[in-house]
Amino acid sequence: MTRLSKFMKKGLFLAAAIVAGVSSQSADACTRIIYQGNDSLYIIGRSLDWKTPIPTNVYVYPRGMAKQGSDRPGAVTWTSKYGAVYAVGYDGGVTEGMNEKGLSINGLFCKGTVYDNDTTINRPPMSLAMFTAWLLDMNATTDEVIAVLREHNFSLSGATFDDGTVSALHWGVTDATGHSAVVEFNHGDINIYEGTTDMHAMTNDPSWPQMQAIVSYWEKIGGRNMLPGTVSSPDRCVRATYFVTHVEKTGDADLGASIARTVLFNSCVPYTYTVEGEPNVSSTQWRSFSNLRDLRYYFDLAVSNGFYYVDLNKCDLRPGASVMKIDTSKLLNACGDQTTMLQPVPPFTPMY
Repeated sequence: MTRLSKFMKKGLFLAAAIVAGVSSQSADACTRIIYQGNDSLYIIGRSLDWKTPIPTNVYVYPRGMAKQGSDRPGAVTWTSKYGAVYAVGYDGGVTEGMNEKGLSINGLFCKGTVYDNDTTINRPPMSLAMFTAWLLDMNATTDEVIAVLREHNFSLSGATFDDGTVSALHWGVTDATGHSAVVEFNHGDINIYEGTTDMHAMTNDPSWPQMQAIVSYWEKIGGRNMLPGTVSSPDRCVRATYFVTHVEKTGDADLGASIARTVLFNSCVPYTYTVEGEPNVSSTQWRSFSNLRDLRYYFDLAVSNGFYYVDLNKCDLRPGASVMKIDTSKLLNACGDQTTMLQPVPPFTPMY
């Protein structure tokens, strides 16, 4: 037996033990990657996976809109400083988005998240349906988002969905410089982990420090020797981290989007695949890619024949402009720039 094979055999036992220790909590399937190209090109890719359909449409909101974070008394209120594109689930809640300053924020499922405690519960209410929109509307950089979160002058809450599933999330934040953060709530406390060139991928639970310990272990083995292949959260994070750091760097927007897309394919779940009793280990329903330099927001439905984007540079984001929407279910054969397919609509009604 070679020295490498002995190391790998010993390591595989350790990896199995690590994954077994978190597997009861890591049955969720969303993945986020950061592709760092040349010439200041950063592309954020993410997948959304679930057993039952989560219809998601693309909205563009202008600056200068008065909003509130909840319909409860004393809720957080604001007037948006920046225009943004959102992915809106059920036409009632912002899952993710990118604003005109090149700030991207993505919410991913994370079991065990608890948003409030006795000291935060009476702060101004903020609904999960509007939380990501609030951060995108009011901040240009990751540092600004972190400053708002450290103030923590809000009480975050969400409704259950899909037969009682708790809306437990954590967030990835990246700005146009590549400065990134992972934001996690732990019984009312906000844990923020920052990085630049070292935050390549995130999935679901366990928490960020535990996940990075698993990723670091597999980096010692080396992806050319072996990569874990299941749809579990740690395995997907390991694969995504390896591939997004071992592909060609480019400054070309189209090629960069294609590279990021194929990297993300390695962590997606095949369409119609399910695990009995685990609705969250299920089909990838859609993927998105946010080009933070060129302000292109790509959307990629699993059942579509095309891969298209909205160009925020071509959108009217001036105060008083219309809210615009793409009904993604009606754009299954589109490719390339589909900014002209945006249609004026009333603002969506938050679902909670």
